[in-house]
Parts: sequence; C-alpha cells; structure tokens
Amino acid sequence: MVTTAKTEKVDAEDSITVVTSLLAAVEVQEDTQYSFIDTPGKLSSVIDAIQDLPTSPPSLFVDLEGENLCRDGTISILQLHVSSIGLTYLIDVHTLTDTTFTTPSKNGTTFKHILESSSIPKVFFDIRNDSDALYSHYKIELHGVQDLQLMELATRRFPGRFINGLAKCIERDLILSWREREAWKATKEQGVRLFAPERGGSYKVFCERPLSEAIKLYCVQDVKFLPRLWSYYNTSLTAQKREKVRLASVERVRESHSVGYQPHGRQKALIPKGW
Repeated sequence: MVTTAKTEKVDAEDSITVVTSLLAAVEVQEDTQYSFIDTPGKLSSVIDAIQDLPTSPPSLFVDLEGENLCRDGTISILQLHVSSIGLTYLIDVHTLTDTTFTTPSKNGTTFKHILESSSIPKVFFDIRNDSDALYSHYKIELHGVQDLQLMELATRRFPGRFINGLAKCIERDLILSWREREAWKATKEQGVRLFAPERGGSYKVFCERPLSEAIKLYCVQDVKFLPRLWSYYNTSLTAQKREKVRLASVERVRESHSVGYQPHGRQKALIPKGW
C-alpha cells in the first residue's frame, strides 16, 4: 500500500510538472511577436521597415525552413528576426516563390538586395545549407554574413573536433528564466513531433497552408534567441577572432555554391580546417 501511495504521488507530481510547463509555454508564447508575410504588399512594407537599421550590433537575424532544405529540396519559410524592434517576420517563400526576393520597397530595394549587401550584416546559425538553398533556387549570393555557429567556436579555449548545434548553444550558454526554458522546450518538442520523420512527422508540414500555429511558433523560436547568443559570444571575441569568423563565414558561403557541396553527412559536424 505504501508503494502504491508513493507511485500515485510521483504520478501526480509528474502531471503537475507537465501542466505547469505547458502553462509557462503558453504565457511566454503570448508575448511572442511575429507577423506572417504572404503577399507582395506585406513584403514591400517589411523591406521598407528593415532598411537603415542599426548595423552594430546587427539588427537582422535569419533562418530558413523547408523540406530537405538545400539544393535538392525546397525553401518554405524565411524567418527574419529584427532585434532592434523585437519582431519576427515569417516570410512565406512557399507562397511568394520568386517574388520573395524581387518585390520592391517604395525606393526600389528588394529582399535580394538586402541579402546580397555586404554593408548590411545578417546573422545566421550555420549558413551552409541556407546559402546552398538560396543560391540554387533563387540565385541569391549572400554577403555580409556572420555565422553564429562559428562565433561560438571562436570563443573556445580549445576548439575540439566538433561544432555545436543551436539547441546545445541555447541550453549551455544562455541564462533563461524558468518560464523561458520551459516554453523553449515545449515549443521545440511540439515542432519536432510534427516535422521529424523519426518522430512520425514530415518536413512537408512546412509547406502546408495554412501553416499550423505550432510550426509558426517553432520557426519564431529558432531565431528569437539568436541576438542574445550573438551578444554573449561577441563579448569574448578579439578583433583577430572576429576577422577569423568573417573569413570562415565567407568560405562557408563559397563552399555552398560549389558543384561538389554535400548538404548532408557526418563531415558537417567537424570544425573547419585550420581551427
């Protein structure tokens, strides 16, 4: 009887923990500001809004989602987090297709111009497959890229053999409140269940319209922590290391354009040569 009572108590505590975590996720997600951009008119307004933003620190933090995101797959969503205003734009590349990059603002600037501008810094986490997909499908030649994954590598005293993924960087390097951490875990889990084949999901969910709220929140979460990571790593970088990151970011973009680029494989987990 005592064992049963203890088991029931543990089950009850587990249930309370799950419910509390979900409530925390809901509360934090209510504060998440994003705008879904699926018409040329909306996109033109976004381009107007993101011109002439502060460049130091960077204002634009970018990620892409799609089905097999690379030259062999598709781009469905481009996430653009604007740190200076605390807003994330989810740009519907699946719907807008080429017009994502050719729609002009009031002064004629396109999103292609912004992505290719060397004077406008854009922060990505692991630029390789994003660059591969943008170049292969839309002939976008990225410039002004700061690769946050390489920034993390440059802060290490001993580089080791492997680069870190975004989840590990968030878990290890960001100081999150309890509510933020629970919301991050819950949002990540909900998204992974929907798109990860090994969890019974499919990457096709990024192409479904209307896009589910769970996937939208997952997309937002993928970029909203990037400014905090950038600030954390940047404080540890010398001018020499920043230049090393810049050159390695340029090399990653160049590599992604090559005929022999391999978008998948164990080799991608290794640190770049020369580190």
